[in-house]
Amino acid sequence: MHILFVIVEFLIVLGFMVLVHEFGHFAVAKLCGVRVEAFSIGFGPRLFGVLHNGTDYKICLLPLGGYVKMAGEYNGDTVTTTGDPDEFASKPRWQRVLIALAGPCANFILSFFLLALVAHFHYETEKFLTDTAVVDYVPLNTPAAKAGIGAGDTILQFNGISHPTWMQVLTESALNEHRVLPLVINHNGQTVSTNLSIDPGTGNEFGPDSISTIGLIPQEQPGPISVTSIEAGSPADRAGLKPGDLVQRIDSLEPHSVPTLLAYLKDRNGAQATLLVLRGGQPVTLTAKPEMMESPGAPTQYRLGFQYMHPPVEVLKLPLGQAFKQSLKDNKDNSTLVLRILKGLFTRRVSVKQMSGPVGIAQQIDIATQMGYWSLVQFMSTISLQLGIFNLLPIPILDGGMILFLLIESVMRRDVNMEIKERIYQVAFVCIVLFACFILFNDITKLHLGKP
Repeated sequence: MHILFVIVEFLIVLGFMVLVHEFGHFAVAKLCGVRVEAFSIGFGPRLFGVLHNGTDYKICLLPLGGYVKMAGEYNGDTVTTTGDPDEFASKPRWQRVLIALAGPCANFILSFFLLALVAHFHYETEKFLTDTAVVDYVPLNTPAAKAGIGAGDTILQFNGISHPTWMQVLTESALNEHRVLPLVINHNGQTVSTNLSIDPGTGNEFGPDSISTIGLIPQEQPGPISVTSIEAGSPADRAGLKPGDLVQRIDSLEPHSVPTLLAYLKDRNGAQATLLVLRGGQPVTLTAKPEMMESPGAPTQYRLGFQYMHPPVEVLKLPLGQAFKQSLKDNKDNSTLVLRILKGLFTRRVSVKQMSGPVGIAQQIDIATQMGYWSLVQFMSTISLQLGIFNLLPIPILDGGMILFLLIESVMRRDVNMEIKERIYQVAFVCIVLFACFILFNDITKLHLGKP
């Protein structure tokens, strides 16, 4: 029964994503005066639908995508253009490019509004950002270190703001780049006044990560770092670290955040470290030698190789203007991550086995649903964004492939022969089907039936 529910969830979510994407093509095609022959959700045999004004609005057997079939456009079957003015091929190339771009753009717009909706009604943020600004660690040779700030210091006043939160510290820093700000700290039990140079380095925006460039790493939680999983063959694995361990100390430092741990490893230039962990309430001493390692969405740096329990979060309801701004930033960050993953796939730094197909996506939709509807909305925005980016890849039969052909034809100042296009599309279609089969097989091999 649960599997049936998961299938229904998957069909509804994916169907909605495809509907939005294809509606983008459909709307712009209509605006450009193109005759649309079919608007399909799914591929394969037609299940049911309705014919209206010459357009067949239909649902097909395989709900793994969809398409808009325009007059005079190749879409898997041999087509003969008649030169009628309402055919796709009869329109100026700039209009055809707009029609091809409309689908991905519709997905980007949907992702933007979904994340704005989340930010406005249910935006989760790390709790430490709204707590008292307690410094967890100060990296060597940073402006904060030169200002005399140390680990455990509490910021009592920052640029005139008394008892600031980390969010206020971040905001004031972002508004005063390349300036020197006055602050008052509680340093070793004494009240000390000092000045801090706000130099974010090469970063354009401030956040919990970028503010570390000026030497302030926040204390994200009161307790130690909780280990959730270990990467096989990593320094943590060789040292004997186990899931459930609590990292209380590394050498003489007590870290209360992973950024602190990473900054310390960098300051020590990857030197061997002694870890004191709590395992089942009992202290255990381990020795680990950090290594330069990659992590998705993060630079290569010294790491131990374990996953951790993220710090506590709280739910905020941002004003509409801030919600739009936050959505724009989140979409930008997510897009950058997707592009880096795609680059990693082509450079063989990321395994294709990490990709998810329909089975994997269905599982993730089910997990997001169990976490709450806002988590589902957030995941839907991710799917929409990825769908838009994927369709812009310069692969024949995808929107990006069509745009590439149009650009080539613009340079040639004539259309590519339709028979050549058909052969290229046929080869590309076979390749995509084979790739989809591989991804599906990969999904199935990752299933852990009977296990939690």
